[in-house]
Amino acid sequence: MPYACGARTDAGLVRPGNEDHFVVLAERGIFIVADGMGGHAAGELASEMAVRITCDAMGSLLGLSDEEVCQRTRAAIQAANDAIFQRTVAEWDKQGMGTTATVLVLLDGRYVIGQVGDSRAYLLRDGQLVQLTRDHSYVQELVDAGLITPAQARTHRYSRAITRYIGEGREVVPDIYCGPLAEGDLLLLASDGLTEMVEEQQLVRILSSEGEPQRCVDSLIAEANARGGLDNITAVVVRRSPGCAAAR
Repeated sequence: MPYACGARTDAGLVRPGNEDHFVVLAERGIFIVADGMGGHAAGELASEMAVRITCDAMGSLLGLSDEEVCQRTRAAIQAANDAIFQRTVAEWDKQGMGTTATVLVLLDGRYVIGQVGDSRAYLLRDGQLVQLTRDHSYVQELVDAGLITPAQARTHRYSRAITRYIGEGREVVPDIYCGPLAEGDLLLLASDGLTEMVEEQQLVRILSSEGEPQRCVDSLIAEANARGGLDNITAVVVRRSPGCAAAR
């Protein structure tokens, strides 16, 4: 296996159910975190559909160029959006259903990320944590406009209000990010149930010191629950191994 990885989802301590889903397809280099919304049954369905349909639509990536992988990722997220939006139109009890999605594809020495919503991707390299994605949220827009600080955004009354999600309309525009990977790099995908509860310095401490990826995941979720566990919590941690092969 070209990647060492760990993953887990947890309902947290407050929510009655879990509307998060994730997938780890290490042999294909595909990893996804989705955080559903619209009530327990609808949100859980939306995130499950996003993960399943995106994976199916990605297909084989063997031999594709970076640009082709970006296009495939964008089209796969759109396919998930189409299916979820049609459910919201056809079934009255699914109105308002939607989900975030952060899709990570690991290639030979590089990554591609497709993202809609506020589930995040981070890169830890040489002890420095960088957020690779930008939230599609109301508070992020306030931060970008210079109206509030990132610290204020964490406690803002509308901190959970997202401005773009899968299932919102007939079309969705995912952000696409690409970049290089170095040996030993560690990537984290997380729903906001983790990132709203655990500050970045704690993320760095855990990711840097907890050893194998699954142990990191378990420690991250335990930390989020220790701080209140107010939402569902999902984390996927992936470390690039020596001799990493391209996605298939």
